[in-house]
Amino acid sequence: MSHPWDTHPSPGHPSHPAPQGSRRRRAGGGGACWGPGAVRGGAGAGSGAGGAPRAAPPVEPGQAAAGAAVSAGSGGGSAMAETREGAGRCGKRAEAGAEEPGEEEEEEEEEERAGRRRRRRWGWGGCSSLTPSPHPSPPARHFDPKTTEPISFFLSGLEELLAWQPDANDDFNVAAVPLAKRQPPLHSRRPRTLVCHDMRGGYLEDRFIQGSATRDPYVFYHWRYIDIFVYFSHHTVTIPPVCWTNAAHRNGVPVLGTFITEWTDGEKVCEAFLAGGPEAYRAVAEQLARIARHYGFDGWLVNIENTLSPAAVGNLPPFLRHLTARVHGAVPGGLVIWYDSVLQNGALRWQNELTEENRVFFDACDGLFTNYNWKEEHLERTRALAGPRHMDVYVGIDVFARGDVISGGFDTDKSLRLIRQHGLSAAIFAPGWVYEHLGEENFLRNENKFWGLLAEYLPTHSICTLPLATSFSLGMGTSRFLDGKEEEDGPWYDLSAQEIQPLYPELEGRLSTSCCLQDAWCGGSSLRVQGTIPPGEEHVAVRLFSLQMPAPPKLFLTLLYKLEGPHPEELTVGLELTTWDSGTCYEGNITSLPEPNGRHHPRFLPAPPPGLAKLLAACHRGSHGWTSRCYELDLQDCSLRDLSLLVSRHQPSPQETPFTCLLGEVRVSVANVAASPPPVQSLSASQLWWQEGPEEDQLSLSLTLRWSFPPGRADCFRVLSLGARCRRRQSSLQLLGLAHACLYRAVGLAVPRPAAGQSCRLELLVEPVLRDQLPVDPQHWGRLVLVYSDLVRGASTDGY
Repeated sequence: MSHPWDTHPSPGHPSHPAPQGSRRRRAGGGGACWGPGAVRGGAGAGSGAGGAPRAAPPVEPGQAAAGAAVSAGSGGGSAMAETREGAGRCGKRAEAGAEEPGEEEEEEEEEERAGRRRRRRWGWGGCSSLTPSPHPSPPARHFDPKTTEPISFFLSGLEELLAWQPDANDDFNVAAVPLAKRQPPLHSRRPRTLVCHDMRGGYLEDRFIQGSATRDPYVFYHWRYIDIFVYFSHHTVTIPPVCWTNAAHRNGVPVLGTFITEWTDGEKVCEAFLAGGPEAYRAVAEQLARIARHYGFDGWLVNIENTLSPAAVGNLPPFLRHLTARVHGAVPGGLVIWYDSVLQNGALRWQNELTEENRVFFDACDGLFTNYNWKEEHLERTRALAGPRHMDVYVGIDVFARGDVISGGFDTDKSLRLIRQHGLSAAIFAPGWVYEHLGEENFLRNENKFWGLLAEYLPTHSICTLPLATSFSLGMGTSRFLDGKEEEDGPWYDLSAQEIQPLYPELEGRLSTSCCLQDAWCGGSSLRVQGTIPPGEEHVAVRLFSLQMPAPPKLFLTLLYKLEGPHPEELTVGLELTTWDSGTCYEGNITSLPEPNGRHHPRFLPAPPPGLAKLLAACHRGSHGWTSRCYELDLQDCSLRDLSLLVSRHQPSPQETPFTCLLGEVRVSVANVAASPPPVQSLSASQLWWQEGPEEDQLSLSLTLRWSFPPGRADCFRVLSLGARCRRRQSSLQLLGLAHACLYRAVGLAVPRPAAGQSCRLELLVEPVLRDQLPVDPQHWGRLVLVYSDLVRGASTDGY
């Protein structure tokens, strides 16, 4: 049947164009060959004709392929005898950039001799049976067919859903960041805010798991104001791209996928799994719960937008109850929310409220997401009917303002104000309107304006665990920075790299906080704080984070900042911590007087105390115009409330004093000295993919790296290359990318084409970036040396 889109919009609208192609960081050609064989500190894929390695026989993931012309040496003592010596010196190479001349010449000669021994022993020269088929594709769904980059994906139809099973290639799509705790918890007794993201059909640049070279991408970063994030598309099973789950979880927000049926095809799907017996709908429910658990997201929005037969609608409430129970059992804090569409008689008729006709579905799950064409009388009836569960009703607001709605766009606050007046939760649909309708150029400014207009009706959330550490990066940028210096020029987009986000306070005419893409300490952006110190005032405090946790006896705080403007020497920058009002909270010791208004100004530490120099390494890290400061604070029986930036002027003045301060990093930690980091272990390479290189004397190599590292210890991993070389020459470290789990796919590495009888080596390193930012000795990095040779000329260079 035709869908009345103009008057009854579903969570997504067909007016959105289909996804466009991606602007990737690295491009690759088609027609290449793929293989799962692993290279793990020993023999790997073989050498092929035409100057590229020959394909090895398929092996199981994690299993080394024997008898191949590509060999690997790995650090950590896992290499074979002929490569262990070279791998053991990777730490020196990482620091100095090159080995001593005589040393490498000897090593290359030994590699040549070892390669000849291996070739004689395994008879590679005549392995014509190992030639790959001309144009096999990488595993379906998991990798981009042109470049083999890992991508996020959806499932189409009931058959794909029921056939789904966990797969080794799924690992890229599994969320690496657990859901952070925050206060108040989701089920506290206050209205909530759900954001439903729907943009141009979904799976755009966000489908590239390791990021893309997208300029001016869409990002969401006002996590402190929302409770639930839904990723929506019109595919039957929308699995949220893992980058959204990582970013949301880091900021304490659960993420839901979407299970949707629509139109005539939707009727057939529902008839297939709902009209039969319990076995059919339970199988669907159990698969959905398994998928959420496996990929690490938090539940489902269920959207049935087609008519149902009497048999199908009769089984819909038990299906929802079973799905909800299964999700609750599979995912801690899991959620199932029903979209206002079908009635209990099977008719498709949007109610725009909770009614007796749709209440049966609301009673079977965790909440109701209403349609958007409501008026105030709908809210009144909903509040009365929902009773004590009124906060489980999420009243829909379409920011595009399609249909007969109260408001949208920059007037969305009018709708939100009415919803809050009736004590109901809100579902803000398609806030990407800011990006799609107003354009990319001024997106960040318009985004702050949009959420600033809503802030009055959006209760904020508090961080409740330490340490707190952030560089404020949005997970995108025009450059990538490290320690205040531009490390890589060019646009990038990777939401998994988004850091914990602040409150973004605004005070018209006096204060603004925004993202600065032109300068950063780490990542792609810093936080720009602009404002004025009012006449007669000594300072102004800018609230960055709400906190809610018991204060440890001793806190250490670090701050990296850069003052801009004509007279920065007239200003002082510091941090302020506030505590909740309490007669028992003391700074220092119990003989001290309580601080007035619970405001505490940590003591400046010109140097870290003995024994904590490594923990407080940021005290001496300022460079490239950035200033670093380290502080300590002793508290007794206190509860932390807010963390603010304090900007002061040296002398009071009857004039206002403007200021602009860039924040590059803020850290709040306890005095515990972290244990020495363990080494990266079991670094291996698999799924090698060879192509002709960009130049005649080059090949292009893509491969998957996997390793092990204790969970929770690393914030991310920097994957580096010392380059590939066939003879002695100077090498320098090159950043390939960031990994947010213990695997990474390097795509399109240009490596030299070996001459006949020559061996070349590619050295790859994995550097863990610890949550406390302590530097890791290069001897603890993961290291892998890949040796490849050219043995047979004249055939295709595609291989794996």
